[in-house]
Order: sequence, then C-alpha cells, then structure tokens
Amino acid sequence: MSKTLQGKVALVTGGSRGLGAIAAEALAEQGADVAISYVASAQKAQAVVEKLKAKGARALAIQSDQADMAAAKPLVDKVVAHFGKLDILVNNAAVVVTGQMVDDPALDAARLDRLWQINVMGTVATTRAAAPVLSDGGRIIFIGSLNGSHAIFPGVADYAGSKAALNGYARGVARDLGKRNITVNVVQPGAMPTDMMVDALGSTDAPDAFLDMHPIRRLAKLEEVAAVVTFLAGPNAGYMTGATIDVAGGLGV
Repeated sequence: MSKTLQGKVALVTGGSRGLGAIAAEALAEQGADVAISYVASAQKAQAVVEKLKAKGARALAIQSDQADMAAAKPLVDKVVAHFGKLDILVNNAAVVVTGQMVDDPALDAARLDRLWQINVMGTVATTRAAAPVLSDGGRIIFIGSLNGSHAIFPGVADYAGSKAALNGYARGVARDLGKRNITVNVVQPGAMPTDMMVDALGSTDAPDAFLDMHPIRRLAKLEEVAAVVTFLAGPNAGYMTGATIDVAGGLGV
C-alpha cells in the first residue's frame, strides 16, 4: 500500500489520548513522522510514541501546556529542531465543560475562562507559531466539534462558542496562507467514546434519547474521524481549504 504521507512531519497537539492518539497513529500509518504534545501524562504520551515507532515512524512526545500561550513557540521550535521541518499541524488539544446555564448563580466562570484559554487562545498561539515555519503546501487541521455549529443541548454555550470561534479563525488562516498552497480545514466530530465524552455526558454509554437524534444511530469511531484527518493531510485534499467537515452520523441535519 502506498504511504501518502511518506517524508512528512506532523504535530498533533493533545496526542497522548483519545482522538489525538488515534490520529497520530493514523498519520504514522501513512508514513508521517509524528510529534505529539501532552500536558501531564508522560507515561501515556510515551506509550503513544512507542506505538508510532512500531509503525516505522520517527516519533517524539513534548510536554506543553496549551493554556500557556507562551509555550506554543517553544513547542513548534522543538518539533522543527528534532525533525528538521513541519508539514502538518493538527490542532487537537482541547477541554470540555458543559452542564451549566449562563444564568446559573453558581456558574464556574474561572473554569470556563480556562476553557476559552485552551480551546481558542492556545490553539491560536500554536497556529501563529507554526505558520511561519510550515512547509509550503502544508496542512493545518483544526479539531472542532459539531457543537461549533449546533448547540445541541442546554449548558454548552462556552464550549460551543469556543469551537465556533475556531471555524471563523480557520477560514481567515486559510485565506492568509492560501498563497503558499497551505490548506486549512476544520473537522467537527460528534460524540466519541473518549474522556471528553465522559466529562460532557458522564459516561461513554450514550443514552437512547441521544442516539435517537442521529440518522446513523451510534457514536463515531475514533478511527473514522482520524481517517478524515489523514485525508485532509494528504495529497488528494490539496484543493480543499476553508472547509468545515462534520463527522457526526448526521446529528444536526
């Protein structure tokens, strides 16, 4: 099988678990060398690195807190210093906070402010740091959420707003970098069996009422979402930019 990303270098933020880890593996399977960032779990990050190496990829885990905007440039610099370049940026790192209405007297504003800092400002900082060094013809892929265009439940205003902000930002970045043939797109998954789903819904066992909202009545498989990421990273997606792609089983149609 032809490896469409042979010779490419990718950075997947938040790549030690969940979709980030599966996307990193999918990129490595297509021949890319992959760096992942993580905040606290060095052991989990190293386990992902070993899986990537087993697929024949060069791999590196870098501790970096996306809540700290000043950490973005050192992160990107370490990737370029180790691999010699950067071709693909997958902006995956994020947190979810749901369940509180905006008029709740007990609203945890500090926790929600941190969500905006990580999901938006940290992602912006990483993109700014990567853009000048990204190879011409490179790829930037934002992992959004279906909540970025559909507020499916009450209590998601801040999370939905943070993901919606990425949609607008990605379109602007696509316009800025188009002259260098760098494509910039957003993948919007629906619910996936990850730690973030547990944070949002309390379990990875989706209730029947939630599944009934999907024309395809199940959760997304992480591999299905990762396949869209690898497609956008590859040569056949060179004329797709500024797009937002839902991978959500028809939820919200």
